[in-house]
Amino acid sequence: MTDTDLDNQTSYWDAVSATKRFTHPLHTEWTDALGRDAAVLDYGCGYGRTMAELAQLGFTDLTGVDSSAGMIEQAREHHPTMRFAVLDAPPALPFADASFDLVVLFAVLTCIPGDEAQERLIGELTRVLRPGGLLYISDLLLGEDPRSIERYERFAATHGTGTGTATATYGVFETSDGAVCRHHRAEHFPHLLAGLDIQDTRRIPVATMNGNEAAGIQVLARKPAQVFGS
Repeated sequence: MTDTDLDNQTSYWDAVSATKRFTHPLHTEWTDALGRDAAVLDYGCGYGRTMAELAQLGFTDLTGVDSSAGMIEQAREHHPTMRFAVLDAPPALPFADASFDLVVLFAVLTCIPGDEAQERLIGELTRVLRPGGLLYISDLLLGEDPRSIERYERFAATHGTGTGTATATYGVFETSDGAVCRHHRAEHFPHLLAGLDIQDTRRIPVATMNGNEAAGIQVLARKPAQVFGS
């Protein structure tokens, strides 16, 4: 799949910024070991829901970024004391190498249909992670129910499916309100995170932004510590 403007969909997110609500849960066991002063980046922070949950857990060094100015406007309205920024050229981040102890990526990969765009994003997030830092992904799995299969097949000619629909590695479809979304098999994540060490994986039920039930996956990966003298 080639990289296109679909990999940002900024106009869509600006248009729905005041109406969409996100539900991916924060698994606090994965954050318990971090000091409350850990530097945390929420990439694709939307209106700041996950950042607010992290703040409630006591985290004090929180930064949220999103390519949608509309979403950031909502975030600043709901959480005026928090730090948010609009990304002008995603996935490029205005931060130095090794700036963060934890990067949170909730329901973002589903909004990036292109393989190359996903790989660039993970590369950029890895760059800003400190050695030993954690990347926490929450996303959506390929649906195997008739409704999901029908959608993947309907848009296969336009957006691709990874291979054939029966053995697809991913499925892409368009929602009724104009978003283009991608669902993945669980095997996609070890491949995408090949430069990181996966620490844990969990399956979760999750409601999509349009209120449908879906199968979700959460992956916790660690950036390898630097090895000197090798």
